[in-house]
Amino acid sequence: MAKTEHFDVVIVGAGISGVGSGYHLKEQCPDKSFVILEALDSFGGTWWMHRYPGIRSDSDLYTFGYRFKPWTGAPIATAEEILKYMDEVIEENDLDEHIRYQHRVNNASWDSKTSTWTVVGTRTDTNETIRFTCNFLWMCQGYYKHSEGYTPDWPGMDKFKGQIIHPQTWPEDLDYKGKNVLVIGSGATTATVVPAIAADCNHVTVLQRSPTYFIPGRNENPMADELRKLGIDETWIHEIVRRQILFNQAEFTRRSFEEPEAVKDELLGAVRMFLPEEDVKEHFTPRYRPWQQRVAFVPDGDIFKGIASGKASMVTDEIERFTEKGVVTKSGKEIEADIVVTATGFNLCVLGDIDFAVDGKQVDFSDTVTYRGMMFTGVPNMVWIFGYFRASWTLRVDLIGDFVCRLLKHMDEKGVRSVMPALRPEDKDMVIGDWIDQDNFNPNYLRRAMHLMPKSGNKREWQHTQDYWREKDEIPKIDLDDPAFVYGGEVKDLAKSA
Repeated sequence: MAKTEHFDVVIVGAGISGVGSGYHLKEQCPDKSFVILEALDSFGGTWWMHRYPGIRSDSDLYTFGYRFKPWTGAPIATAEEILKYMDEVIEENDLDEHIRYQHRVNNASWDSKTSTWTVVGTRTDTNETIRFTCNFLWMCQGYYKHSEGYTPDWPGMDKFKGQIIHPQTWPEDLDYKGKNVLVIGSGATTATVVPAIAADCNHVTVLQRSPTYFIPGRNENPMADELRKLGIDETWIHEIVRRQILFNQAEFTRRSFEEPEAVKDELLGAVRMFLPEEDVKEHFTPRYRPWQQRVAFVPDGDIFKGIASGKASMVTDEIERFTEKGVVTKSGKEIEADIVVTATGFNLCVLGDIDFAVDGKQVDFSDTVTYRGMMFTGVPNMVWIFGYFRASWTLRVDLIGDFVCRLLKHMDEKGVRSVMPALRPEDKDMVIGDWIDQDNFNPNYLRRAMHLMPKSGNKREWQHTQDYWREKDEIPKIDLDDPAFVYGGEVKDLAKSA
């Protein structure tokens, strides 16, 4: 049997969430032992694994970066720049000694008698079984399958004589120079890949089923640049600019609900600065309200410039079938290509598709109700970081980091070893629904996997609201003695049984 190591806390994942969580745990709970288990060969998660050309953030790094580590570069950053930033966080805080790479978690089981999780996995480099026990499990593994992206099964794909590539598994040796490339999809990945490859290709065609909203703008922050000229300390610059951006985002979000037509006109007006009205109307006017799906920032309008130059073109249509030479759309248009890039999204997974069990019973998360999108009824001593869509993901990493550390300290003060959210008597008649309101936010990857996700209630504490601007005030004020938290496993009782 594999050797078992014990830690107070096991963090799963060394991406942007796991590294940030490790920092908060070390800073706020220095007496707690912890390990970070990472399945990949290095830190970074998405930013290490994705290798497609031009990969960059689609939100600004002043808010996507951690609150404790100033960002000093351009707001929209490349994967290389983000990895460098994370590397500095790891080095400056001696987190590397806590990270175990090539450690993939397969299952985790909770034992109420000992108030511990047993985590079992595999060393991907040696295929050895790994085994850990811990008192608390902090899930930071992301929310989609790293191994494969989502590609629809279109008729005739097996007949195509060229290459079909998903950006999530982009081959390092892919030669697209002088080729005709068809990119299917219209999200942030397409907006990144097309400008990065267009100059080297013969031509790039973007085929989208329906248009998407984008925000074109300069990749700079004038306030940050001006404050640097004045010699202001970077820590202050980071905080000031961060607050400015969050204020502007809150206003943009509010207006997208209250003044959707005005916001729509503003977004389309920005695209009109690059493209003629005919293109804007046909290819860049979505059928949905702004912010029902994520809005990507397009630095310097680079994808629109590519279209205006003739190196790229847009087709808004649906695929009827693949042929040997490319695809035929439902309107009868044939698009020939040497390479097809399916920028069609990813497969969402719930807590890394890890098998969880509580006291021998397998956990089906779709049968649980979420507590603020981070804990689940019936599942003790575990938190999942699921970030924001309308604001930067990492904002929630910092908020939940504070919450978990406060919770761990509170449990020590109470002399207990376990905590689990549970519906209170006043919640018994609460309306239970989907994880997220799909009228409010409805990207396809969530819609495809909604049946797998935990449920939510119609009270704020039982919802994943996606509302950073309220959560930043609410989460720090959570009453840890609220009956929604059920504590158990008193330390004195465990000592007696031992």
